[in-house]
Amino acid sequence: MDLFNTLVLLLDSTVRLSVPLLFAALAGLYSERSGVFDIGLEGKMLAGAFAAGAAAAVSGSAWVGLMAAVLVSVFMALVHGFASITHRGNQIVSGVAINFIAAGSTIILGQAWFSQGGRTPLVGAAGRFGAIHLPFADALSGVPVLGPLYSQLLSGHSLLVYLAFLLVPFTWWVLFRTRFGLRLRAVGENPAAVDTAGISVQWLRYRAVICTGVLTGLAGTYLALAQNAGFVKDMTAGRGFIALAALIFAKWRPVPVMFACLLFGFLDAFSIRIQGTPLPLIGRVPVQFMQALPYILTVVLLAGFIGRAIPPRAGGVPYVKER
Repeated sequence: MDLFNTLVLLLDSTVRLSVPLLFAALAGLYSERSGVFDIGLEGKMLAGAFAAGAAAAVSGSAWVGLMAAVLVSVFMALVHGFASITHRGNQIVSGVAINFIAAGSTIILGQAWFSQGGRTPLVGAAGRFGAIHLPFADALSGVPVLGPLYSQLLSGHSLLVYLAFLLVPFTWWVLFRTRFGLRLRAVGENPAAVDTAGISVQWLRYRAVICTGVLTGLAGTYLALAQNAGFVKDMTAGRGFIALAALIFAKWRPVPVMFACLLFGFLDAFSIRIQGTPLPLIGRVPVQFMQALPYILTVVLLAGFIGRAIPPRAGGVPYVKER
């Protein structure tokens, strides 16, 4: 039973750690399906986390923090869209620039506004998204097997956790069952055909970029106001790049994206759980190696286990309207 409880706790950590990856990967899915590659997921998450932490610290409201994060992330997404869609700039360079701008500006503004070394003040309970306990979770906690699964694994998460997983079937429905989704996928494959049908390629791509901004804002909010109690310097810690890896690993499909994010979340949770624990035949593994394990396995999985991942054909290519 101890082994089962340990497994439940590990899966619980997996769910929590996979949420920012899932938000960011779904954000990249909208953008890249439309033909706009976005290396700047990391930067938009970081800017959103700072905006959420700063706004919640000042206002004392988690919802104000959420709105601030979404607005800032959408603004940065629109900057990326303005550079790569309107002015047909290099999408990779624009995304990298967004990452640098976010990494530098969050530290500078954090120090200028709060004088705490780039951090925001700690946010109280009212300024965070607390845990939601599902009905009968306490009553069923003593039931063997099903009780811990319901009361610990399914219950006790913040609103943003449930929202992240609900967005997976919603994204699938949007992409594959709506006119907007059909046009979005078409503009990522053959924008000239979409343009010939009288549909604005630029406007479709801008709408996809706005969706990306909203979702990266949610990811940043989760990091600052659900997983933590405020913003700390570089708190995204490469999650935007792991989300991109999950997106490629899942071959730009919503449901496989969720499982890929859960896999990377499990690797992260596992590395945290066994830090400092002696392993059979190996002994005590250095903490630095365990911290690097999710990133190492990300490279290994992408290098040898996904086969050929074919991105949208028009991905990364600015569209020039024929006259």
